[in-house]
Amino acid sequence: MRFTIDDLPVYFPYDKIYPEQYAYMSDLKKALDAEGHCLLEMPSGTGKTVSLLSLIVSYQMHYPEKRKLIYCSRTVPEIEKALAELQILIEYRKSQGVEESFLGIGLTSRKNLCLHPTVSQQKWGKVVDAKCRNLTASWVRDKSKIDSNVELCDFYEALEQHDPNELLMDGVYTLEDLRVFCKEKVICPYYLARRMIPFANVVIYSYHYLLDPKVAELVSKEMSRDCIVVFDEAHNIDNVCIESLSIDLTKPNLDASARSITKLSEKIEEVKTKDSERLKDEYTKLVEGLKAAKEARDEDTFMANPVLPDDLLTEAIPGNIRKAEHFVAFLRRFIEYLKTRMRIQHVVAETPSSFLQHLRELTFIEGKPLRFCSQRLTSLIHTLELSDLDEYYALHKVAAFATLVATYTTGFLLILEPFENETVPNPILHYACLDASIAIRPVFERFKTVVITSGTLSPLDMYPKILSFQAVVQESYSMTLTRNCFLPLVITRGSDQVAISSKFEVRNDPAVVRNFGQILVEFSKIVPDGIVAFFPSYLYMESIVSMWNDMGILNEAWKHKLIFVETPDAAETSLALENYRTACDNGRGAILLSVARGKVSEGIDFDHNYGRAVIMFGVPYQYTENRILKARLEFLRENYRIRENDFLTFDAMRHAAQCVGRVLRGKTDYGLMIFADKRFGRTDKRNKLPKWINQYITETATNLSTDMSLVIAKKFLRSMAQPFDDQRGVSLWTLEDIIAKQQQRNVSHLNSNFGGRIIQG
Repeated sequence: MRFTIDDLPVYFPYDKIYPEQYAYMSDLKKALDAEGHCLLEMPSGTGKTVSLLSLIVSYQMHYPEKRKLIYCSRTVPEIEKALAELQILIEYRKSQGVEESFLGIGLTSRKNLCLHPTVSQQKWGKVVDAKCRNLTASWVRDKSKIDSNVELCDFYEALEQHDPNELLMDGVYTLEDLRVFCKEKVICPYYLARRMIPFANVVIYSYHYLLDPKVAELVSKEMSRDCIVVFDEAHNIDNVCIESLSIDLTKPNLDASARSITKLSEKIEEVKTKDSERLKDEYTKLVEGLKAAKEARDEDTFMANPVLPDDLLTEAIPGNIRKAEHFVAFLRRFIEYLKTRMRIQHVVAETPSSFLQHLRELTFIEGKPLRFCSQRLTSLIHTLELSDLDEYYALHKVAAFATLVATYTTGFLLILEPFENETVPNPILHYACLDASIAIRPVFERFKTVVITSGTLSPLDMYPKILSFQAVVQESYSMTLTRNCFLPLVITRGSDQVAISSKFEVRNDPAVVRNFGQILVEFSKIVPDGIVAFFPSYLYMESIVSMWNDMGILNEAWKHKLIFVETPDAAETSLALENYRTACDNGRGAILLSVARGKVSEGIDFDHNYGRAVIMFGVPYQYTENRILKARLEFLRENYRIRENDFLTFDAMRHAAQCVGRVLRGKTDYGLMIFADKRFGRTDKRNKLPKWINQYITETATNLSTDMSLVIAKKFLRSMAQPFDDQRGVSLWTLEDIIAKQQQRNVSHLNSNFGGRIIQG
């Protein structure tokens, strides 16, 4: 359908639209008009992605100066899904006679795009990256001109022979489309996508291409200020920001780095005897300044460098690390210092300033040369023309740590832990970012409009605080339903009236564990097809499943449904998911035991028969004895006036909402949302749930025993099995409904203006 929002013609690729989609697009347009940032919480399964794309593409085409949409999502399936929606939208616009030149592409890692017959078979992404660079680096290609035995990548070489603009025609390419297209043309899909980014109208890729400075410098540095940036599924964006600037170093990392230093020294001596001019040329470039060295460096040598403040980009690399042998000696000294710091018996926590002062006192290493370690190492590896770059991964990690620790003085903490548990020595150095706003600040400052959106952002006022930005539009939408197709139930006690909770003091109480098990068994009897159960952590899930097994509860549940378990291993979890879906499809029914914050809770949909009920066993609080979490809570309290309990509850409830939200993937879907913990009955907890869930939690469903909840659930499931009335006009609008609503709004707007003038008169 085609309609207008404030004179902007919007093309929406479906015949009907949800009221919340229209409201979402209206508020999104306000943010684009105001050239400000916005925070929008849209109910799960109500077409957030297609609404975003329809409005922003229409805006782009109506205002050509709005040049590009950068759409960031969390996982590869979500990127594929967004590209598929964009494809449908562009095909619809063409069918409506809209003639326009349009290119939409997605970008993901080499691991997912590589076509090379041997490199693509590698299991680990960093190995694929290293082997790819061994075949495509400029010095390897130069060598091949002299030595025909040097192996190159045919796909990359074929791409080098063409202008990318001549290869990729207008249209939207999903990741699979891109692979198929490039396979036919025998060109590299990864580098083709990279080179087409400046020319594309819409680019869809992972958060890390914008938020992780180690990647953003390579991929996103040329994006213009006029770009519209969207972070979809952004309920966890603060954690992504923190992870992108945090580094963990272990003793094996330092040992591997020391071995790499030895190799570098040997290579330097070898180059000195064979081709000393190479090192002299590099030295000259470094004297000219970092900018010149940066331009001369290979486009994609190994690991990209953390972004430095702008004032450092014009500085020359300090003299004491310009010569290759001096820099290697400098790194060796730094690594030895880190090794001595790891010989500890007690936990040590200190600020970057304290660390640098201690380092200077013991080794006379200053902070300034440390800041340039990552750049200097990249330049040296390029000059030495090293292959097998995956062997230098640990050394790059140490260099990145050196750069970060010398660049940022506030919002970070170093924590040295001597033991893996109470007895096993396994020293680890955490360089922990505590301030999520540091990574995302350049994005807010550089781009005029940044959209943060998800189905679970409540409470909305927390995100502007922890990410340190001002939102011009901040909105949470309710869900319009002809029939209440999901039912939230809060179970606070078992059939024996014992209060149930995952609270630490009672979580392993046999009565609580038995009641949790009874909930699973009883609902497995009445719920058709699939049930997904979530636990606060892997450790608690293992503990409770073991106790259920001893009590015979698993055998009882097994009579009604098959049971599958999510594990930390991605391959095992994928297999469990596949078998779970098969059991749901063939009518046997299944239970999937999962973990909040795990793979299953993020981005995997359990639509229709795959999820007729989601059970949240306990409140998914983080482990509060974690030292990094403690430090972050203290930082938030001191700098943002956010109390520890407020943040922990906010974090737990957004993850609980994310878990139960998996059950509903559209208004024709239906399911039960079961909150099994007495703490969910408290108003302060429920108020932190999204508006669209909270509006359907009734007072009669917030303090239930297992028996009472079963009675209500049976009644709900029976009603869902009946044919339901047409949704049109209420939860589903046609074009006529939109026009009627717009006219109604215009009349009320005129009346209010007229009334205002009379009052003034």
